[in-house]
Amino acid sequence: MNFNIRIRNQDFVLHPFGAIYWPEQEALLIADVHLGKVSHFRKHGSAVPMQAIAQNFHKLDELRKEFDPEHIVFLGDLFHSSLNIEWNMFEEWISGIDNQVHLIAGNHDIISPIKYQDIGIKIFSDIKIEGFYLTHHPQILENHFNICGHIHPGFKMRGNGKQILRLSCFFKSQDQMILPAFGEFTGNYFMQPEEGDRIFAITGKEVIPAN
Repeated sequence: MNFNIRIRNQDFVLHPFGAIYWPEQEALLIADVHLGKVSHFRKHGSAVPMQAIAQNFHKLDELRKEFDPEHIVFLGDLFHSSLNIEWNMFEEWISGIDNQVHLIAGNHDIISPIKYQDIGIKIFSDIKIEGFYLTHHPQILENHFNICGHIHPGFKMRGNGKQILRLSCFFKSQDQMILPAFGEFTGNYFMQPEEGDRIFAITGKEVIPAN
């Protein structure tokens, strides 16, 4: 189940997969997919299931069907490493969609920009629009609300019986929203919210306000 939130007179839909849909801009915002990571790990002997690769593309397709966005904006670290088989899968996926795709380059995006341009993807260092500042790394810009990734935020939900459930989350502070990592096998950095911060944990099926 999605969770709707309003920020600076704009509507945003938080999705259980970790993406945000921005209706006013017809834009789907996604951070830290890290395509290629599964293949990279497998190449170096890690027992990561191949199904994880397909899962990333399955989630992307589900989001496209649900929101039908004009724009898909990847907030950095779209691809984890140098070219591997997952790049070919990504090229094939791009060729089958009609959305405008944009990439805000992250620290892992080392593939030549020419490769992205050849498949119609525009690359930016950041995007400023309607008082919002879209980046990969968290950054504060005066009079703007920052939407970003990079951190892979997570939250530990504690039960009455001392159980601890570790979940990815959206992390909102006064002037910033950090998206969870979208990709499989990306790990989390567990956040410590301060007064006024909000946590929206995700389970893959629902978004849970956690504080």
